[in-house]
Amino acid sequence: MAAMDSLAPRSDARPRQAILWAWLVAGTLDIADAAVWSLIKGGSPMDMLRYVASGPFGDGAKDGGPPMALVGLGVHFAIMLVMVATYVFAARRLPILVRRPWIFGPLYGLGLYVVMFLVVRPLRFGTWPNLAADSLTNQLTAHIVLVGLSIGLITAHFLRKPADG
Repeated sequence: MAAMDSLAPRSDARPRQAILWAWLVAGTLDIADAAVWSLIKGGSPMDMLRYVASGPFGDGAKDGGPPMALVGLGVHFAIMLVMVATYVFAARRLPILVRRPWIFGPLYGLGLYVVMFLVVRPLRFGTWPNLAADSLTNQLTAHIVLVGLSIGLITAHFLRKPADG
C-alpha cells in the first residue's frame, strides 16, 4: 500500500500557482511603479534598485553599479515572495480572504505599507515615509492596488473552489 501512496498525485498545485502568479504580477507592478516614480522625481531606476539592495547589503550598495542594481531587483522580488506566500498561506486557513479579495487584498496592501514604511525603513535607514501628497498617494496606491489587490485577486482565482463561483 505504501508503494501505491508514492504514486498518488502530489498535493494540490493551486497554492503554488497562486504564489507564482501573484509574486510575478505584484512584484512586477510594484517595481515598475517604483521605476516610473523614480523617473518622475528626477532620479533613475538604477539608483532606486541600488537603494533597495542597500537594505540588506549596506550603504555601499548604492555605489555598486549595474550588478548591484540587479541585486536590488532580486532583493525586491525576494521580499515580494515572502509577502505573497504569507497571504496565500493565510488564505488557505481563512477562507474569507478568498471570498472577499476586493476587501482583504487592499487591506493587506495597506498593512504592507505600514510595515514597510513605518517599521522596516525607519529601523534600517532611520527615515520616515515622505508625506508629501504626491509621494504618499503614489505609495499608498502602489501598495493597496498594485500589490494588495493583485495578490488578493490572484490568490482568490487559484484558491477558490468550483462551488465558490
